[in-house]
This record gives sequence, structure tokens and C-alpha cells, in this order.
Amino acid sequence: MAQHNAFLGTGWAFPPSFSGPHHQAILSSDIEDIEQSLMVLLSTTPGERPMTPDFGCRINQFNFEQITRTTLTQIEHEIRHAILFFESRIDVEELHFLPVQDSGKLLIQIDYTVITINTRSNMVYPFYLNEGTLISPQLMPLPNEWI
Repeated sequence: MAQHNAFLGTGWAFPPSFSGPHHQAILSSDIEDIEQSLMVLLSTTPGERPMTPDFGCRINQFNFEQITRTTLTQIEHEIRHAILFFESRIDVEELHFLPVQDSGKLLIQIDYTVITINTRSNMVYPFYLNEGTLISPQLMPLPNEWI
């Protein structure tokens, strides 16, 4: 890890895994650590962690909702709120939504800047609106008024 990025942190990789003869935990650092933290944050519903009951993002309340501009705006608000309070290493620049037709999946692209080193990056989080199926996914374009 570069010395100027030390403040970004190093933590257990997610999902936790071990390697070596002494079964040492595999660690992640820098941008990789931030992206794994975002995956954990967006996948956790507030109340799941007994010692930190406020930690998480409330996007699971939108399961089985139709994808409308209102729903996407509410999802964006919940994501920005969770990141603001629980991932202070980044500033969210933009959020983009890409529904995957007939799959019940909404891809959420988060464009962000790492605050201290002023580096821009992005990640895509797959949010499943419906239960899993064996339907082959096709990308569904968003209406122009949503963009």
C-alpha cells in the first residue's frame, strides 16, 4: 500500500477468506477497501447489526416495487444518506440506474471521489428487485425523461 493512501485504511477483505499455512485473514486496502465497504453498507439493512443498529442502507424496502422515477429518486436518497453517514472517505458525485429487463435486477452505478486524495472512481452495485429466476437478462434502456 502506498504511504500517501494509508488513511484509506486496510481491513478484512469481503467476503472474509483466509490463506497461507497459518490461515491468515486476507486484507483489502485503498480503493478496493472502499468498494468492499460500500458493498457491505448497501447490502446491510439497518437493525441487522446489534451493536450498530443504525448501520446500513434502507434500499431493501424497495423490493418488489415498480421502477418509476419516484422509486429511483427514493433509492438515490437512501444510498446518499447511508454513504454520507457511514462511508466518510468518499463524496458521491452521481448515481446512475440501469434496469436489467426480465431479471428483477437494477444495476446502480455510484460515481464518487475519494476525498483526501481527490481521486475519482465508480462501482456498480446489483440490487435485486425481485426474487431470483432463470430468465436470461437483457438490458432495458431508461426512458429519456429519467436521464
